[in-house]
Amino acid sequence: MYMSFTDMSRKDVQSPFAVNFIGFDNYARALGDPTFRKAALNTAIFVVVGVPLTILAGLAAAVALDKGITKARGFFRLGFYTPVITSIVAVAEVWRVLLQPDFGIINQMLGAVGIQGPNCVGDENTALLSLIIMSIWRNFGNAMIILLAGVQGVSWELHEAAALDGAGTWQRFLNVTLPALRPPLLFVLVTTSIGYLQFFEEPFVMTQGGPLNSTLSASMYTYQQFGFGKWGYAGAMAYLTFLVILIVTVIQFRVTREKD
Repeated sequence: MYMSFTDMSRKDVQSPFAVNFIGFDNYARALGDPTFRKAALNTAIFVVVGVPLTILAGLAAAVALDKGITKARGFFRLGFYTPVITSIVAVAEVWRVLLQPDFGIINQMLGAVGIQGPNCVGDENTALLSLIIMSIWRNFGNAMIILLAGVQGVSWELHEAAALDGAGTWQRFLNVTLPALRPPLLFVLVTTSIGYLQFFEEPFVMTQGGPLNSTLSASMYTYQQFGFGKWGYAGAMAYLTFLVILIVTVIQFRVTREKD
């Protein structure tokens, strides 16, 4: 916080008394930085697209494990959750290899049926989408475990009463299951949003923020500025990201909290 209001840089480690207080200049500079705005936009897209799809995938897996999958349920639960506890660096590296345009397994499979595969992480139009898909695959297992506990906690008597009143499967899901899942959904929404607002490892390992900054995130750009020795400027970026996380979290609590 202190650094963000100063012009502190790497050279000031040896001369800390040379640091000057410059007020909100770093914040104004960050907000006017086109690269930081691009990184913030990429982060916003990552959150707006990735969070709902991650929660939907987790909810679908939770419902399937509760109702649809009757055999080897433990195997599927473990399989869905394994990516969550796997190192994100390892996951990102594996996906980077899978998505290689020339020797990647995915493009080789497409080529086997006569389809020219895209350069997923090398094209600025598809690179961010590729990272979103990978993040959904890695993180939906966490939402699944929490929502599965919520689904299994819904009283069967409520479902039975709704069925006796003529409600179908879909109606029972919308009017019985979903309302009962409000607390775990809020928890998953908040934690997933916070994690996605700070996404860093995926572009750092897979794309280095390219091509043309199409996958550069706010956290990664902040990291780069720290590396360049611009500590005060990077500190301002870090606190701008923190403020966005705080605002988004407060809004989510107010929108999704219990009304009665």
